[in-house]
Amino acid sequence: MFNPKILDDVAKKISENLPSGVLEIQEDVEKHVRSAVQTGLGKLDLVTREEFDVQSEVLARTRMKLEALEAKLKPLEDLLSTPNKDTH
Repeated sequence: MFNPKILDDVAKKISENLPSGVLEIQEDVEKHVRSAVQTGLGKLDLVTREEFDVQSEVLARTRMKLEALEAKLKPLEDLLSTPNKDTH
């Protein structure tokens, strides 16, 4: 779901900025940071870019259909709202 390269880069940058005494455990720190970031992101209600794009297309098509139906309905509403001269 998430790009592992980005998680690796974040974990590496964080571990590179640790004090020199901690560098011996750098690999372990990278794993834990990567895991923590991945867990945190996993708890968020996120969608992939692909899912977002698909839903955007569905919404656009639905909006177009709605506008077409509204355009067809307008003359009928106008016709019904005009008083009928034959009934007077």
